[in-house]
Amino acid sequence: MILVTGGAGFVGSHIVRRLVSEGEKPRALVRNPEQAKQRLPAAGVEVVQGDTTRPETLDAAMQGVDTVIHAAFITAERKQGSGVNYYATNVEGTANVVSAAKRAGAQRIVEVGGLGTKQAAPGSYMEGRYLADQSVKQSGLAWSIIGPSIQFGEGAAFFTGLADLIRSAPVVPMVGSGNRTFQPIWVEDVTTCVLKMAREPERYDRRTIEVGGPEVYTYAQILDMLMATLGKRKLKVPGPLPLVAVGAAVMEAVLPKPPITRAALTLFTFDNVTDLDAVERNFGFTPQSLRTYLAEHGLA
Repeated sequence: MILVTGGAGFVGSHIVRRLVSEGEKPRALVRNPEQAKQRLPAAGVEVVQGDTTRPETLDAAMQGVDTVIHAAFITAERKQGSGVNYYATNVEGTANVVSAAKRAGAQRIVEVGGLGTKQAAPGSYMEGRYLADQSVKQSGLAWSIIGPSIQFGEGAAFFTGLADLIRSAPVVPMVGSGNRTFQPIWVEDVTTCVLKMAREPERYDRRTIEVGGPEVYTYAQILDMLMATLGKRKLKVPGPLPLVAVGAAVMEAVLPKPPITRAALTLFTFDNVTDLDAVERNFGFTPQSLRTYLAEHGLA
């Protein structure tokens, strides 16, 4: 039995759908079963209501589970607010999942982390992701962690936010000079990596593997590709990181879904890349590029 936490989220729903399509019957931990119906298959999945921040809801979901795929994280693209707290979900929630898995006798946990996760300033978004990794590594369970660069595909918040910004803003603000590099990876390719980790425990045990797509782009190049895909031509305006942070704070204050958050600006403090052959070397296949995906699917 495989339990997917965050089963109705961006990555989690792709994992659940893949498992069902391959004939398995996973269990999906979701906060709102009614909303989950919109993202999950109508049959072939056991939906269990629960919340990683409420440990009393986890024991029933863990019963009979061998492997936990932990994808219940609040990503940096979402702003904090009512019911959305980075530390509560990412740090405390992960610790709760680990404890419940151990109580239930689960054998293994596979975490969907992030590329470049490291110890950072106390209370920061990055520090929270680092502490989540540490909970998994120190769990006493067999574990694996996948660390993808920014992900694209159906429902990808990073690219949806940029597309909304391009459509609505008279000019397109850039963080810094736009020269920070990213290695976008398709969520379906991340799903393939995650399931290989879950199904080949001896090969991937106690390993953190960072992955990205087959091409590296600057932030400015990503904006150019998105504008071309949308049929928009707008001026890109560079902005110093501190100034952009002020703008992000203002947008968080007035918009329910701001195109960029202060937490997301963490991604612009380092080049979000790894080896170009990381997926092929570790998982045996070549991932799809953002350029090819946009040409074939657009931003749908």
